[in-house]
Parts: sequence; C-alpha cells; structure tokens
Amino acid sequence: MLTEVQLNEIKTLQEICEQEGGFHLKLNFDMLKNRAEHSKEDLFHYEDSKLVGFLGSYYFGSKVELCGMVHPDYRRRGIFSKLLEVGLKEVNSQNFRTILLNAPTDSQSAKEFLKTLPCSFTVAEYQMKWQQTELTEDPAVTVRPSVSNEDAEAEIKLDVLGFGLYDKEARQMHQEIVENSSDQRYIIVANEKTAGKIRISESNGEAWIYGFAIFPELRGKGIGRKALSKVVKMEDQKELPIFLEVEAKNAHALGLYESCGFKSYHSQDYYEYQM
Repeated sequence: MLTEVQLNEIKTLQEICEQEGGFHLKLNFDMLKNRAEHSKEDLFHYEDSKLVGFLGSYYFGSKVELCGMVHPDYRRRGIFSKLLEVGLKEVNSQNFRTILLNAPTDSQSAKEFLKTLPCSFTVAEYQMKWQQTELTEDPAVTVRPSVSNEDAEAEIKLDVLGFGLYDKEARQMHQEIVENSSDQRYIIVANEKTAGKIRISESNGEAWIYGFAIFPELRGKGIGRKALSKVVKMEDQKELPIFLEVEAKNAHALGLYESCGFKSYHSQDYYEYQM
C-alpha cells in the first residue's frame, strides 16, 4: 500500500519528466492509490534524498503493463535498466502470459531504450478528453449500479467477450477491482435487459471511463452511444473533466467516442516483451 508521501513523490517526478519531455506518462494513479498491502508492484530509486526513478507494474488478468520514468538529471546512469531488471524478474516469477512495456508515443528517449530490449511494437492507445457537446438521452437505455451476484457474472462475461480475457483472468481482475478499488461499477440496461457495463474512476478531480462493453449480439443498435451519453452527462453535472482510453486499432470504438464529443490529446505505444 503506497503512502501519501510516496504518491506525491511519484506525481512530482512525473510532472518534471513530462515538462522536460513534452509528453504524457500513463502511471494509472487510480491503481496506485488502491495497491494491496505488501504489494510488490512498485519500485523506487532514491538519490540525494529524493525520488529520481520509478517503475510501476499494472496487472490485468494474465497481462501486465510496465511503465516508469527517471529524473532528467539522473539519466544515463543505468537507473531505469536496474528497475526494469527487478520488475521483470518479479513479473516472470508469476508466469504472466503477456508483458507489455508502455512508452509515450512522443518520447524518443523511451523508443531508443526499447530498441535495446527483446520487444516488438504491439498497439497504440489514445487518451481522449470529452469536449462540451450536446448529447441526447433515450429512456429505453439506462445505467444502474452493479449490486448483485448476477450483475457480477454479467461483468465477468463481458470482460471475456469484450476484451479477450479468459474466464479465470476476468474473475481475478473483477475481484481485485471490487476489493481494492473505489471505482463505480455500472450495468447498462436496454429495454429492461442487461446489455453491457461501464466503470467510472473519480480521482484527482477527474473522471475516467474504463471497462466499457456491450454484449456482441446487442452491438450496432446505438445502445453503447446512448449509455455513454448518459454517463458523460452524469459526470459533467459533477463538473469533472472526463477522460477515457481506446486502442487505435479499435476503429468502431474510436468512432463512437468521437461522435460523443471525445477528442484525442495523447497516445501511448505498447511493446510486447519477449520472455
């Protein structure tokens, strides 16, 4: 479990690195704030009594994403290589199916470093922010909190169908979200039947949308757009800026988000590490 001091140190280092590099680091603060006790997911390197290197591991079923940073004044000293070596050793001990190294698309230094590793580019992911747009609502499509075992089973099934997880992976991830996260989990209902799910994380004065999925047989009917519009209006009423992420290869989702007023402002590249 990370302390407030550690979280602030990570945030300060992130701001320094981003200002120097002109890019955005994806450090998943919603996950950092909800680390389990005795977690080994985060590595810190201190010099001169300040945090100058950090590496975070983020688990999604049998997939793990690694993202880190080093203070500009302390680079080329092997700090990140050592952090990554330790992080990969821990990940390998847990037999993860996929290891992804995350780097901002605009970070040339990260791309040069990745050339020295046994990894290959997999996919780009856009971070998108909602711009004020007129949205329409449909009373036939609603969202409600996920509260029952039946709702939980629907969420798990949607993670399997929508994100390619194995059932065991989806159940593990769902349990971790329930136990270690303060995220709001919603069920999407269309014509009084469960049609999908969506999850909202409110942190640092921002709202982030995650895990948005509609059952395959109900796609293409406008349910997703209507549910997303309802959630966006709900968060906008709280005067929170609204963000989400989408893989560049998912053209349908990208078009859906753009039609609801989301605009891309950053992108991340993912490289699969060859074990």
